[in-house]
Amino acid sequence: MKKKYIFLVIIILLSVGVYFVLFHKDKSLKYIPENADVIVLVDVKKAKRQYISSYLMHPSKWFEEKKEKKNKISITDSGLEIPDFLQIFHLNNTKISEWYTVLEINDKEKLSAFLKDRKFINDEKGIFKNNQFFVKINGEKCIVGTSDLNFNNIGKPFSEKFRNNVLNADSFMDDGLGSISFISELRTQNFSIDLKDDEIEIKNEQNSTNFESLISDLYKETQFLDAELDSENIKKIGSVFKENLTDSASVNHLKMGTNLTQVNDTIVSYEYDDNFNEIEKISYQKIVQPDYAIVLQTSNPEKAWTYFQNKKWINAQNQFTAIPFQPNLISINKNRIFIKSTRKSVKLNETKKQNYIFIKNNPLLFSSFKTLNNQFFKNVEYIFYGNKNQDYTVKIKFKKEKLPLILR
Repeated sequence: MKKKYIFLVIIILLSVGVYFVLFHKDKSLKYIPENADVIVLVDVKKAKRQYISSYLMHPSKWFEEKKEKKNKISITDSGLEIPDFLQIFHLNNTKISEWYTVLEINDKEKLSAFLKDRKFINDEKGIFKNNQFFVKINGEKCIVGTSDLNFNNIGKPFSEKFRNNVLNADSFMDDGLGSISFISELRTQNFSIDLKDDEIEIKNEQNSTNFESLISDLYKETQFLDAELDSENIKKIGSVFKENLTDSASVNHLKMGTNLTQVNDTIVSYEYDDNFNEIEKISYQKIVQPDYAIVLQTSNPEKAWTYFQNKKWINAQNQFTAIPFQPNLISINKNRIFIKSTRKSVKLNETKKQNYIFIKNNPLLFSSFKTLNNQFFKNVEYIFYGNKNQDYTVKIKFKKEKLPLILR
């Protein structure tokens, strides 16, 4: 009889332990600053549960050797306290590539060893950096960022209340693995982040639009990039680059297609012989060039043309210099402005009367952009953005493999 009670007590204790380790969450958000305009939250405990579930479902992972990671210090031994909801934020009026998070320090000696292990270098100003991240230690906290330009501009944390609601994780996310929230003076827009076997999907709450048919059609096309946007989407995307073509140039529709090709680039240099005679030397290198066609529909083509000229985007040869890949030619025909690369013509795909951006992975990218030449980007199959009415979806599709994304 006593054995049964002991067994019952053990089961209860294990259940309580599992609950606190994998389910119980502190939803408070201590370090979201008041000057943040984008917030990304990651439900750490849900990620752990998803990892464990996937791990148990894939026995091949059990016996996998991790020689390259064997001697590496893990995040769990870094001396940092990882909160139940990882809080990553972007600051207002900063570059789109700049993101930060604030973490508490449990053990400074462990953190120092971790930074050394991950090849962080101290710049003698209290900032450590490696090829990807910057770390600033500030008392019992540390700030981690993709840049060190705005460490000192991170404002005070939000108060306990935010727009008459108690500020916690529920203010920004529902049941997803994570969320991304855009904060403005008027409102906050929340988007859930879901991690599936071979894709990451980001969509707004109550999203009921299915873009699978559109994605399937686009995937069959051969173009590297295909896009079609109305005025509202042009305005939203343009705001990221601090440009408002909708108001400034009266652009109300965009259609674009791009292919990538490898071409020989001629390099002319000069040397001198023993008699100081100049000798021309010609060499060649292979570079990747996009061939593209863009059609901008505008209600006022003269206004648009004048706007481009005032921005000095049109030169004397009628080339659109805002696009760095030359040569191209810009022209007007009625209420449309055409921008076309002149090296090779591109035929635009059939208009689908939908709002989307579709980027299909291309091996030529990796030879041109070193930042993309890693396994993560090589495994991406396509990136899709779609909008219909109030529904927004971003999907990053990865190549199918034996293991799901969370185990790779």
